[in-house]
Amino acid sequence: MTESKKSEKKSKMKRSIIDVDIHNYTPLDEIKNYLPRAYRDQIDLWGWRLPGSLYLNGGIRVGQMADSIPPGGGFPGSDLDFMREQLLDPFDIEYGILTGSDYSSQATPDLDYAAAMSRAINDYTFEHWLAKDSRLKGSIFIPKQDPLQSAQEIRRVGSHPDMVQVIVSSGAEKPYGNRMYHPIYEACVEHNLPFTIHVLMEGVGINGPNTGAGYVTYYPEYRASRPMVMAAHLASFIYEGVFEKFPTLKVVLQEAGVFWLAPYLWKMDEDWKALRFQTPWVKKKPSEYFRSNVRVSSQPLEPTPNPEMFRQMMNAVYADETLMFCSDYPHWDFDSPLLAFPKLEDSLWEKIFYQNAADLYGFPSRGVGKGGAV
Repeated sequence: MTESKKSEKKSKMKRSIIDVDIHNYTPLDEIKNYLPRAYRDQIDLWGWRLPGSLYLNGGIRVGQMADSIPPGGGFPGSDLDFMREQLLDPFDIEYGILTGSDYSSQATPDLDYAAAMSRAINDYTFEHWLAKDSRLKGSIFIPKQDPLQSAQEIRRVGSHPDMVQVIVSSGAEKPYGNRMYHPIYEACVEHNLPFTIHVLMEGVGINGPNTGAGYVTYYPEYRASRPMVMAAHLASFIYEGVFEKFPTLKVVLQEAGVFWLAPYLWKMDEDWKALRFQTPWVKKKPSEYFRSNVRVSSQPLEPTPNPEMFRQMMNAVYADETLMFCSDYPHWDFDSPLLAFPKLEDSLWEKIFYQNAADLYGFPSRGVGKGGAV
């Protein structure tokens, strides 16, 4: 084999990717240093006063990969050098979107405290992560239970080129299509930032229960309920007319699975045909809004009984337009870029592992041959 052919083969084997869900650890003891003095004093007296998860997660150190503890100790996802060694370098991550580790402030009834925590998390992310590796991009944490203060925080940091999205937990007081959230979407549109809903905090603090039937008992039930909560948010966005009022707003559904969306879109389209007189502001089929305004991260991708069904389900969720790869590092159910999908045709691989995210976040597109693309 000639050297040029070897080089071409190597290029096709290793292509840089965009990972849209990397959980960097945000230690509360360090976040505390970014809070106003009044809150630091209160924490010293009474503790953090933040609600926590109701369910036991699997894996070591609260749901993390067993081998993700840094060599020098500390929590998984807390050491940038070790993240480089385990994830960024071996998998050739061109851009990685940091999604943090603590969403508890988005479930507290103390709105000003929630706003202070969001500012502290964002400032910590700037200093300890984004300033140290140009591949990493940040998510803006907001006190989503207070939309006006959320909009203020988006406007405070949203112009920073390394902040590429706004992030909230899927646990919420009201579905995200409700008009109370409009100030958040106005700020997102102003700064061309996607609004990302990440599973977590359902049924915690002031947030609603994790199913319409009430609270579940065990963590597997909790995981099974995630698509239900995300489905409610998606329907709310569409039927409340958010995408008509904010046509350029993009929404990301993160870590709730993928293939459940196919029958759900079919159902919404059918119901829209029969009942659209009740919501005349919904001008298009729900599946059309989904294709134009919604993106989905790949983890956890549901296995199918056979390859043919996998191809059908990928088509049914418009994967070439909507699906983006994420690893969920360093959680116990981490998806390796090498193992997360069965073999894909090159054009679809390029869409899922790079181009769909590049289009969403405004990263440079790459032409044929660049970065190993084919």
